[in-house]
Amino acid sequence: MALLRGKESYLLLITTMLLSIIGIIFVYSAGTYWSAVHYSGKMPFYLKQSIYFLIAIGVFLFTTRFTLLKQQRFWQIAYILSLVLLVLVLIPGIGLVRNGSQSWIGVGPLTIQPAELSKITVLVYLSHLLAQHKTGTSIVQWRHGLVLLLPVVLIMLQPDFGSVFILVVSVFLLFFVAGYPLKLYAMIMLIGVAGLVGLIATAPYRLKRIEAFLDPWADPLVSGFQAVQSLMAIGPAGIFGHGFGQSRQKFLYLPEPQNDFIYAIILEEVGMFGGLVIVALFAITIYAGYKFAIQAKSRASYYAIIGLVTMLTVQAFLNIAVVIGLVPVTGVTLPFISYGGTSLVTMWLIIGIIYQLAK
Repeated sequence: MALLRGKESYLLLITTMLLSIIGIIFVYSAGTYWSAVHYSGKMPFYLKQSIYFLIAIGVFLFTTRFTLLKQQRFWQIAYILSLVLLVLVLIPGIGLVRNGSQSWIGVGPLTIQPAELSKITVLVYLSHLLAQHKTGTSIVQWRHGLVLLLPVVLIMLQPDFGSVFILVVSVFLLFFVAGYPLKLYAMIMLIGVAGLVGLIATAPYRLKRIEAFLDPWADPLVSGFQAVQSLMAIGPAGIFGHGFGQSRQKFLYLPEPQNDFIYAIILEEVGMFGGLVIVALFAITIYAGYKFAIQAKSRASYYAIIGLVTMLTVQAFLNIAVVIGLVPVTGVTLPFISYGGTSLVTMWLIIGIIYQLAK
């Protein structure tokens, strides 16, 4: 794999590698007891995560050599296939229900989450459409909104509000970079607020999540349970934490601590200092990613890298914000660190795409 010019070509690879290794280490710490209790006799989470990591690296290496990723036709087909998968996941018997959402498709012993792939195809395909804009003509086109709207509707039917939020925010920033007029964003915000109110009205559990966010201690055993247990993990940890492997909340207090709330276990065991190291690694990853965009040789690649790095940024921020109580619980994984094959492979797929598009 030919590296690009500049230190960012090494920084991106090093930081994502470090984040993935840290993920395996803390999946071991956070998930071993949970795995032993709930999945006795099955492969421990950290061994599965190690296998996922090797697969992810293989996907990354393949992607960096897959030159079709620069072609609009490829992404048009990939976008259509992602819509097909989003429809299939909604069909009973094909889609798998986990934690109240029908977001997975089982393929033998493996499972995939079509929404994760859809976020990538939407951003890159839209980037090619935006790159076709000619100076002097209006960049605002109805098909841009349609490319976003179709997967958003299908993902909300699962429902998966976290993925929709990440995708919509990433696309809006992409529109801004591409030159969408600022006055349009006021209208978009009004539509967004109206849509959010409608989503809450049609699904009362979302209102309970907001209420739990505002006062998790009002219902600490039901709607506020995850938030309360997360704060109880973080609060006493101090600057350096209780020590690696010394988490108390992972002993069946914090549900599935190796997944969405793994950052709470990290803070509990290695404290604020360790948590800031994770944030610093993400900051360097994001910096290097945006530097890759500058090196891109086409406008479509520039937009695509901006969109993909923004998606990674929004997801990392959203997960950390949930864990420390800044936003309501959304069920979003921490990139490279949370347990899960689809999440880890998708993140490394994104890194591979960035390397390929920046060449």
